[in-house]
Amino acid sequence: MKVTDVLVQCLENEGVEYVFGIPGKEILDLVDSLSRSHQIQFVNVRHEQGAAFMADVYGRLSNKVGVCLSTLGPGATNLLTGISSAKLDHSPVVVITGQAAFERQHKESHQYLDMAKVFEPATKWSIQIKDSQRIPEIIRKAFRVARMEKPGPVAIELPENLASQMISSNPLPITPVPESIPVMESINDALTLMQQYKKPLVIIGNGVVRQEAVAELHPFIEALQAPVIHSFMAKGVLPQHHPLNFFTFGFNEKDEVSAVIKEADLLIVIGFDFVEKLPKEWNKKKLPIIHLDAIPAEMDEYYPVQVELVGNIKQTLRIINQLDIPTKSWVPFGNLQEKIKQSYQIEEIQKDLNSLPLTIENILHIIEKLSSMNTIVISDVGAHKVSIARTYQPRQPKRLIISNGLASMGIAIPGSIGAKLACPGATVICITGDGGALMNFSEIETAKRLGLSFIIIVINDSILKLEQETMNKMFGKSYGIMFQNPDFVQLATSFGVIGRRVNHVAEFENTLKEALCRSNELVIIDVTL
Repeated sequence: MKVTDVLVQCLENEGVEYVFGIPGKEILDLVDSLSRSHQIQFVNVRHEQGAAFMADVYGRLSNKVGVCLSTLGPGATNLLTGISSAKLDHSPVVVITGQAAFERQHKESHQYLDMAKVFEPATKWSIQIKDSQRIPEIIRKAFRVARMEKPGPVAIELPENLASQMISSNPLPITPVPESIPVMESINDALTLMQQYKKPLVIIGNGVVRQEAVAELHPFIEALQAPVIHSFMAKGVLPQHHPLNFFTFGFNEKDEVSAVIKEADLLIVIGFDFVEKLPKEWNKKKLPIIHLDAIPAEMDEYYPVQVELVGNIKQTLRIINQLDIPTKSWVPFGNLQEKIKQSYQIEEIQKDLNSLPLTIENILHIIEKLSSMNTIVISDVGAHKVSIARTYQPRQPKRLIISNGLASMGIAIPGSIGAKLACPGATVICITGDGGALMNFSEIETAKRLGLSFIIIVINDSILKLEQETMNKMFGKSYGIMFQNPDFVQLATSFGVIGRRVNHVAEFENTLKEALCRSNELVIIDVTL
């Protein structure tokens, strides 16, 4: 059997449904093998960066590993931004790239770069296949490593001289990743510490969502009765109106939630990733910490761990919930929860829509009002991302996708394709600025070709607003942040999709209602601010 046929069998064995990428000479054997698969659909995209973003979001939402593919050289380097994003956001991804034949890797050669080395800092494991008989081992290890906590991307490089070789290998059986739990001594130490302090605060990170531990988290919170805050990527762990929900922290400015951290005397940190916000920025008092996560705590002066509970978060919380959790009811000073709601504009202002300004916050309130439990909102990076992190309240976890590790502009449109393929029954709403939109606007053709339906909201203000605000504060002026946009409605029409332009809040609500009714069509809404 041809090497690439065996490789595809291994991918099928791992449950792969989609491979995102662009064909190129060095991977044509692999694309040919994919063409004969009855399980895997090869999704030909318009830019390799888009392929990586699609694999990233697909991996986050599907409970599977996202897979992307490119040829050597520029195809592989184009993947790098999306792969780096998956690394820092802890998304399970396997990337397969072509490579020059062995006989030309020792000298300067057309399109040759040592991509296994280039990918090393952006992946959990990066490897070149040197022996085609080892493909089943490499693929099995790649998927296992990609899924293990903390999840992330793995890169595999296939030299072209191996692709058409004939081998007789078979896929390896899939075995579950072992789960561990903390020893009971550590769990008891944690409960003792909770008993000793008067004002514990629970901090929730994306690890709780990744390990599907939200259902186990709720009984713990109800028993402890202490305030709860969460990171950008953990939004949805508590309902908006839960009395212990003190919302999102981690902002560079106007972080009203930081007041509850200052008042606390013990931090119970569950599944938090430092990549979202370093402890130095939020634990300035160096409060003692109970660390509950799948891996040991990173050493940090501002993260003084007193007890480490290292193991599967879901299983650890299940054990804790069977024990005597101390009740530590306390309310932060000064009606803080209401102050946060007002400052972050979390609750909709009850006014006539015609009297409201067209702001991102008012747009978000309308999206919340018209959304269902299953609606997925994907945010691109920019000033609107900060507003979404503050204001928007998803009804459940994994229904707001925010890139907060690498925080790369351009993720939202290709990410929406990954989301729709992972969750075909869900309504997907993409919110992007005009800067991020045009980075990967070409992937609208991919979505149209695939027959996907979702809504793209383009915040159109012809400016990099976040950079403008930052420069004005730093220098009293801004520079290099203005640009001109195409007519997004005409651009949508040129792709064969529906385009609408809105200038008022009431107009946006009516347009969004119309778009939601068009469940089988792709709709672009140009929101001109």
